[in-house]
Amino acid sequence: MTEKWLVGVDLGGTTTKIAFLSKYGELLHKWEIQTDKSDDGKNIIVNIAKAIDKKLEELDQPKEKLAGIGMGAPGPVDMAKGIIYEAVNLGWDKNTPLKDLLEMETGLSAVIDNDANCAALGEMWKGAGDGAKDLVCVTLGTGVGGGVITNGDVVHGVKGAGGEIGHITVVPEGGFQCNCGKTGCLETVASATGVVRLANKKLDSSTEASMLRTIRDEQGTISAKDIFDSAREDDGLALEVIDQLAFYLGLSLANLGNGLNPEKIVIGGGVSKAGEILLKPVVKFFEKFSFPTVRTSTNLSIATLGNDAGVIGAAWLVKNKI
Repeated sequence: MTEKWLVGVDLGGTTTKIAFLSKYGELLHKWEIQTDKSDDGKNIIVNIAKAIDKKLEELDQPKEKLAGIGMGAPGPVDMAKGIIYEAVNLGWDKNTPLKDLLEMETGLSAVIDNDANCAALGEMWKGAGDGAKDLVCVTLGTGVGGGVITNGDVVHGVKGAGGEIGHITVVPEGGFQCNCGKTGCLETVASATGVVRLANKKLDSSTEASMLRTIRDEQGTISAKDIFDSAREDDGLALEVIDQLAFYLGLSLANLGNGLNPEKIVIGGGVSKAGEILLKPVVKFFEKFSFPTVRTSTNLSIATLGNDAGVIGAAWLVKNKI
């Protein structure tokens, strides 16, 4: 019998990425569709099922070619029961039976997990994790997500909220308001929006000449990319902002490292595309705040899979959980 394919799905608030992969984690076909959040998100799973059927038809392959479907979803998940507790950005009710819906619409065996956990699994399997069984992955995007893997499996916690790295408190007093309801979360200062928030605060509290001030005066706004690009040009204020971001992130990762002593900590998400200009100061603060044994045994690196991490990790779930 011919080798079956794994289906990986990375469900996002704007787009949904879908891929067919070999059992070895090779991406064979990948594409994306718009996430239709209208009508309380009732069309989302139906559209995914239709997209898979359409792709099989294009490739002239039968449904039997597929071994199962794995999905990373944006919210805390009960993997055993197959429910997502809440997905505020999708319009779904609390405790949505996502696994059952997937199986009903696609006719495939399904397994679900949180999207950041899937990204961590993807990096462990085929990316910067390089097969490490003890790994922490933090994703710096619009928000800050994370996945914690010990002995080759994801730490979910009692209610599926294990690995919520973005909600570690790093500014106990006077921090920015977070969407979770708390203040001072890592997400408020280390996400793409967070680093811009830090830069704007620094610009507003000083008269220092800066490329960032010029950009903001001319365009009315600045982006995370502007901050890192300016830092590469040795802009003093931009370098101060990155150092501040690196302090918060390095402190958080050191505390995680002290509690878990993973082999690797992988930094992913859009902000990680900054590369060494971000990684170098983060490592500096990680080494400052980490326990000596952790400092010498835990390696920090930039993620390598980019936007493919989620679908690859979701396919890993099919291979190992179905």
